[in-house]
This record gives sequence, structure tokens and C-alpha cells, in this order.
Amino acid sequence: MTYRQNDDHRGPGRRRFLTTAALSGVTIVGATALGGIDADAAFASEPSLDPAIPESSFVEGRITGITGSVLQVAGSYGDHARVRMTNATSVWKARPTTAAEIEIGDGLYARGVPMPDGTVAADAVWVNIVNLDTRIRGIAKSRLHLSHGRHEIVGHVLPDTTNASYAGRALTSDLSRLRIGQSAQVLGAWRPADDSVDIVRISVGH
Repeated sequence: MTYRQNDDHRGPGRRRFLTTAALSGVTIVGATALGGIDADAAFASEPSLDPAIPESSFVEGRITGITGSVLQVAGSYGDHARVRMTNATSVWKARPTTAAEIEIGDGLYARGVPMPDGTVAADAVWVNIVNLDTRIRGIAKSRLHLSHGRHEIVGHVLPDTTNASYAGRALTSDLSRLRIGQSAQVLGAWRPADDSVDIVRISVGH
């Protein structure tokens, strides 16, 4: 299965980072720079860089090992990296969480500062994040059935986490206005075990 985010931000002079993470057949595409730490920051096209930080690094791939506070990451292009978690690292995995929720096999997109020992000290880590163009094929109480290209995806509705945006309006927990056949943008977290997705935000009429 291949997941792709549309890349419509091509304006000149924009400092941005584009990464593709091939995770067990799933491709996660995002753009970010040192700045925000929420889920949207992983796909920001207009980064706001902290002038106090001379250089930022990005790591993407699949976590192959965890040794203490260091994550071993196999990248999409055969490269390998080590990401160091610190007390200041922000972790997102469908919701803000802690490093204890990171598992071997998870996909990772990390932003941080390169260290002399070759690690990247992460200020933010997004685990299994995806941003998908979909169409709603079915609606159940705790899940949505979605299509992404030729692929069928189960989207899990998370209590107290899943929100909807209708025609660009403010987020709401009311999903009752979702309809079969609607095009929907889904921001969420991929579940490696079964290729389903935990839905954080679903936007329709945008």
C-alpha cells in the first residue's frame, strides 16, 4: 500500500524539507522545519526557524532498534540514523504522548539538531503520521471505511481525539455530518500491524 500527501507548495524561496518514508510498503510524505510541534507542523510549507539554532536535521524511516534513549532508524533510501530522545523531546503518536509509546517497527519522522557523536537530538518526533486524500466509503460507530486510490483503509474513530472540519470551519467532535461518497482529507497515525489508520482529523468540503 502506498500513501502519499499532495505536494502543492512550490513557491520560490521557501525553506522546506521533503521526506519520503517507505514503511512496510507505506509511503509517508511530509514537509517541515524546526518550529511547531503539533501534527500540522509535520506538513508545514512555511516554516518558522528559530534564529538561535544554526542548523536543523530531519530523520525519516522505520525504527529498527531502541537502545536506552537512542532510536535506530532505517531510512527510505538505505541510510541509517540514530535519533536521541531527550527530556525536551515532544512526541506525537495520534496525540501528544511520551517516548515510552514508541515501538520497534513504528515509522518515524523526527526533527532536531545534529550532535558531535553523530546522533540527532530530537526536539519533535512524529510517529506513524500520515496525511491522506480519501473518499468515504462506509460509516460505522467507531470506524470509517475509506478509499485512497485503489486501496481500502479502515479509519478508527478515537474517543476524545478524532475531530472533523466542515468546509474549513473550526474543528468539532461532531461527525454526524459525514456522508458516504464525500472526499476527505485525513490526518492520522498509521497502525503498522494492519495498515489501518487512527483518525485525528477529517476535513470535508475543503
